[in-house]
Amino acid sequence: MTADGASDRELLARVFLSRVLEPGDEVAGRWVRELGAVETARVLRKGVPQLAGVTDKRWAGLLTRAQEADAERDLGLAREAGVRFVIPGDTEWSAQLDDLGDARPVGLWVRGRPSLRMWALRSVAVVGARACTEYGAHMAATLGAGLAERGWVVVSGGAYGVDGAAHRGALGAGGATVAVLASGVDRPYPRGHTGLLNRIAEQGLVVGELPLGEHPTASRFIVRNRVIAALTTGTVVVEAAHRSGSLVTARAAQRLGRHTMGVPGPATSSLSAGVHELLRDDAVLVTDAAEVVELVGDMGELAPQRRGPVLPRDLLEPDARRVLAALPGRGAASADAVARGAQTTRDDAIARLYELRSLGYVERHGDGWRLTRQAMISVRDGRGGC
Repeated sequence: MTADGASDRELLARVFLSRVLEPGDEVAGRWVRELGAVETARVLRKGVPQLAGVTDKRWAGLLTRAQEADAERDLGLAREAGVRFVIPGDTEWSAQLDDLGDARPVGLWVRGRPSLRMWALRSVAVVGARACTEYGAHMAATLGAGLAERGWVVVSGGAYGVDGAAHRGALGAGGATVAVLASGVDRPYPRGHTGLLNRIAEQGLVVGELPLGEHPTASRFIVRNRVIAALTTGTVVVEAAHRSGSLVTARAAQRLGRHTMGVPGPATSSLSAGVHELLRDDAVLVTDAAEVVELVGDMGELAPQRRGPVLPRDLLEPDARRVLAALPGRGAASADAVARGAQTTRDDAIARLYELRSLGYVERHGDGWRLTRQAMISVRDGRGGC
């Protein structure tokens, strides 16, 4: 038995399957669910009987892989590299991954010290365009830092652009972050992020479905995104064009019943077009970490109310504000006209006008009253003028 209670046979079978099967293969996932990992591995090693749901050509390809797979070797190499293989039934396995059904990983290779299960319980995915704008990088880094400061784990794909900015934001705030790779966890990709991914492994976690030495492919990037969506309580897309892979993550999150959020950008930006489409399809608009936490966090974790600056006229008593609002923007008005506009008596209007004069808002002009220059600016700003 392993330390986590899973049998050695189960562990070795799943290590073997991680080398033979492609991530996200739902047909193979059904075999594992119906036959179990040990029996599925046995059949693939023997080559008979041919399991249902695959062509002869595909079956032959799987058997070729099976002949080359060596689970003991893969586990040995992983131990030497400080990498562990977490499988369903382990205490570190995140039950959130079970929501993927037959597309659930057979296991995850994990590099780093923290518990994957514990970190997944309070995590948010921040994803977006690789070729992001300065605005996108700024928003991703700000979100990453803000979420980390609030005790949330930032999960992303380790790529250039938004992913890297989100990871750096979390690390810069001294927080927790997880990179989910489409390659072996010993093969940092992209190469330019080798230093970043090594730092993530030291301070957080680097995880992946593929065994050590495996390289990413276009299809592996796409299926990797379902793991990001499943591991987290919600996904935030910062920038994404219409065909962005980050939208795959968001759609997967929606199918799994996770929160899906988008950060808006300029209406003229093609890199925000995918996000805006997502927002039209029931994703929630967010602009900072507080708004994200309000959605994914516990009851009472509310974002502060947004409001404009407090103007001096806001500090006036309601009756005085009504009298001030009754004065015309240009020219003077009689006390009677002001009283009618403020819906009060003439005596009350006059009393309020003298009060406003002492505060510098109005001045006498013959038999009438008019706004001072200070009041004109205050009233204009208060009414949203430009």
